[in-house]
Amino acid sequence: MSGNIELLNTTLAAAKAADRAALIAYLPAGFPTVDGGIEAVKAVVAGGADVVEVGLPHSDPVLDGPVIQTADDIALRGGVRIADVMRTVREAYEATGVPILVMTYWNPIDRYGVERFTAELAEAGGAGCILPDLPVQESALWREHADKHGLATVFVVAPSSQDARLATITAAGSGFVYAASLMGVTGTRASVGAQAQELVGRTRATTDLPVCVGLGVSNAAQAAEVAGFADGVIVGSAFVKAMLDAPDEAAGLAAVRSLAGELAEGVRKR
Repeated sequence: MSGNIELLNTTLAAAKAADRAALIAYLPAGFPTVDGGIEAVKAVVAGGADVVEVGLPHSDPVLDGPVIQTADDIALRGGVRIADVMRTVREAYEATGVPILVMTYWNPIDRYGVERFTAELAEAGGAGCILPDLPVQESALWREHADKHGLATVFVVAPSSQDARLATITAAGSGFVYAASLMGVTGTRASVGAQAQELVGRTRATTDLPVCVGLGVSNAAQAAEVAGFADGVIVGSAFVKAMLDAPDEAAGLAAVRSLAGELAEGVRKR
């Protein structure tokens, strides 16, 4: 079975045709439970998310701030496995029909096996992977299998990336480019800042791929600001915090659905 890179491409193109940015939501698999995580994905899509990133919980995340680390720890202590991540992708995709990507560090894929991982992700209906710590120059094996299975390979660029490096990264990627708005880890911030806009401009000069901005967006006003210059607005920590702060799972699901609605309104107001 082929993965859903084409669904991702058409979803991002449809948002662009509607003269708006796409809303991309991030939630970790297995948080607060595997079933609860699947329901959370359904909730953010019901609220207005166009694309969802399902995080593969990792014990040593280099990009994730304290909020996502807390959620990952809950998932790992709950015994989440790659099979649960695949189940989350499958059931979320079947229920919503939106593109579902996996965001993961390289080590779990390397241990699991690239061919096995890509085949299972495609079979689950996944659209691709975001790989924040896989160097482009070491990505040939991954890209070969991802291409074979119809999966996008999304690389992360940062404000520190030099123009020549940006061109190398974007030439190897597919689906979209994940532009980290600032140097540092994930988390909500008071301002997303001008660095992100400059990075989007420099990245666009190297590629026709959509450029989506993550790290720091937590409310409708910030979403509208980023949507003014990016093709997609990626929100993770704010959704996870809404779940963590809720008194119970039902309240958490209502909170993330409501937040997704506010952010979806924001990306349409740019």
